[in-house]
Formats: sequence, structure tokens, C-alpha cells
Amino acid sequence: MTAIRDTTDQKNLALLIQLRWLAVIGQVITILFVDFVLGIPLPLFEMAVVIGFLVALNVVGLVRLRSQGLVGNTELFLELMLDVAALTVQLYLSGGASNPFIYLYLLQVIIGGVLLEAWSTWTLLAATSACFVGLASFNRPLPIPAPNGTDLADLHVQGTFICFVLAAILLVFFVTRINRNLRARDAHLASLRQQSAEEDHIVRMGLLASGAAHELGTPLATLSVILSDWQRMEMFRQDEEIATELAEMRGQLDRCKTIVTGILMSSGEVRGEGTRRTSVLGFFDELVEEWRTSRSPARLDYNNTFGTDVSIVSDDALKQVVFNIFDNALEASPNWVGIALERRGDRLTLSVTDAGPGFGKDILDQLGKPYNSSKNRPGGGLGLFLVVNVARKLGGTVTAKNLLNGGALVELTLPMATLSPEGVTDGILPG
Repeated sequence: MTAIRDTTDQKNLALLIQLRWLAVIGQVITILFVDFVLGIPLPLFEMAVVIGFLVALNVVGLVRLRSQGLVGNTELFLELMLDVAALTVQLYLSGGASNPFIYLYLLQVIIGGVLLEAWSTWTLLAATSACFVGLASFNRPLPIPAPNGTDLADLHVQGTFICFVLAAILLVFFVTRINRNLRARDAHLASLRQQSAEEDHIVRMGLLASGAAHELGTPLATLSVILSDWQRMEMFRQDEEIATELAEMRGQLDRCKTIVTGILMSSGEVRGEGTRRTSVLGFFDELVEEWRTSRSPARLDYNNTFGTDVSIVSDDALKQVVFNIFDNALEASPNWVGIALERRGDRLTLSVTDAGPGFGKDILDQLGKPYNSSKNRPGGGLGLFLVVNVARKLGGTVTAKNLLNGGALVELTLPMATLSPEGVTDGILPG
């Protein structure tokens, strides 16, 4: 299954691209207003070249986002440095440090402080400070015409106010978006930690099950020898009732030994490989029939509409997952269980319906959490916990809901690519 990646920096790069588009629009409007409305001539060609550079930089950034590659701190730092360079050139062409829009440097520094590592932020601060000092001495003065009823001091104050409002609006908008991305990243990391803890829990349970199977092997073998001796004893063979009970005991003992063998096989201790090649129809038809024989439900409706058969690779872990879903449905609804198998695009969906009381709201809200069960008994809820986690490792999902007419529905969805022989090299479950 493809690993889930942290896309926070990709989202932040997208925000920088949006900010740059707004900067392009704002520069175009400001340049046209100053040149044509206020009558202050500007070097339009040179400024247009800078705007074209920003547009080209955004096009490259959009292509970069489409590549789905990882974005790092250095790349974000370079993006902001290029923005600072473009702003510096525009300010150089329009009066230098006397231009009220010079305070837009603060916008770059604050965004850098939120997005970048410490060294990058300090470097950005040093660069903007150097640009500020340099623009105070090196710039192209604006050929401002003689006052015509407008006080130049008032004009500068108005420009400063516009710069303040613009920077404040952009800061509120983008810092809010950046914080949302950071919170999403924190939630993503918390989810990964929870998933790691649950998988560790599964490993410990597997080790315990394997150890228990080994421990049970000796007493089961002893019981088997004793029952065999009893069945050969004349006093028991002559009593038909006792002979029948001994046969029943022998059958149940053989079933226990089969279960123990299955646990050891699932852990890879009996055979070298943990998988077998089969097909969707063969695997599920055989599985449903085996479950029907061993559990003997009062009524079982099995509807297989999968369609054309497909080769898959399966192991006992997948079989146990499906059995857990069936067993939960039978426990909630002893008189009827409905099973449906179908194909939805490139995914296999197994639906299990029962006529029981349904799930409690707290169960649905925490579906798949260990020990989350309405059954007041030790270990309750572990079956569904295993189902959800095994399905997740296979790239699938498990959903549950209550039906309007009573009962509950549990759906197991698995991608066909994960189950196909080409997608498996060393067992179904990704290691």
C-alpha cells in the first residue's frame, strides 16, 4: 500500500503561489493608477518585465505542484527570496525607500517566520534589511510633478495606509490558511502514531496467539490419546450413549486442533509461505460454505454478483478477517445473516447484513478501536479491531451503519490490485 505522505509543504507552496498572483494583480492596478491617474510617470517596460517574471515563476510553481514531489524548506525559502528580489526591483524603479510600499518586506518576513526553519527566517530577515538599506541609497527617483492641489505628504500617508491595509489583509488570510495546514499536519502525525500503536498491538496479540497455540498443543494431544483409549475400551463401546458422547468429544477436540493449527499457519510457523493462489469466486464461495458448515446459522442468504472471476492471492489472515465479520453478525442475529459479494470498479466489496439491534452510537463513532464493544466480556471488540487494521494494511476500508428497518450493515472494501498475484511478493499483508 502506498505510504501516506505529509503534504503540508505542498499546501504552503500553493499558498505562496496564490499570494504571488495577488501581488501581480495588485502591482498592475497600482502601477496603472499611479501612472495614469496620479500622473506620476513610471518605467512601465521594466516593471512589466518584473511582473512577467512573477507570472513565469508561478507557472513553474504550478508545474512543480502537479509533479507531486516533496517540497522542502529550501524550496520554500528560495520562493520567498525570489519574491523579495522582485519586490526590491519594483521598489528600486519607483523611488526606493521613500516608496510607502517598502513595508511589504514585513509581509515576506512574517510569512517566512511561519513557514521556514529558523536559519532560513533569519537569512530572509537579513536579506530584506539589506535591501531596505540599499534602496535608501540606490534607487531611481520618481519624477514627481509639481503639486496640483494635492499635498505630497498626504499622498505618502495615503500610500502608507493602503500598504498597511493590504499587508494586514494578506497576513490574516494567509497566516490563517497556513495555521490550518499546520493543524492538519499535526492531526496527520497523530493519526500515524495511533496507527503505529494499533499495529504494534496487533503484533503483540499475534505473538500471544502463537504462544497460546503452542501451549495448547500438548494438552490437546494428551486429551486425544485419552479419548482414543476410551473409545477402544469395551465398557465404553458397549454403552451406546457414552460411545456417542465420546465421538462428539473427539469431533470437538479435532476442531480445536484444527483451530490451533490454523493459528500457527497464519503466523507462518507451519509452512514456508503464508499465501495461496486462488480466485475471488473460489475463495469466497469456499469460505462462506466452510463458515456455514462450522457455524450452522438458522438462515444464510449469500448473493455473489461479482461477475467475471479474477485470480487473487489470499492467506489465513484475510480468511479470519471475513470470519470475524460473519461471527459478529451471527451473534447479533442468530436467525438470519445476509452476505453479498460484488465488484465496484477496481474494488471488491463484501457486505454483511444482520437483523440484530444494530450498533450503539459510541461503537460507530470509534469503529475499530480495541476493546470498543457493547459485549461486557474480556477482549470484547478485538475482532472488529483486527478487521479494520488488516483491511487498512491491504489498502481497504471497513464501514458500518445501522439500517432504517432494523439491523446493521458492515462493508469490507478491498482494492483488487492489492489482492492480485502481481501485487504480492511475500504474503498478502504488506510488511
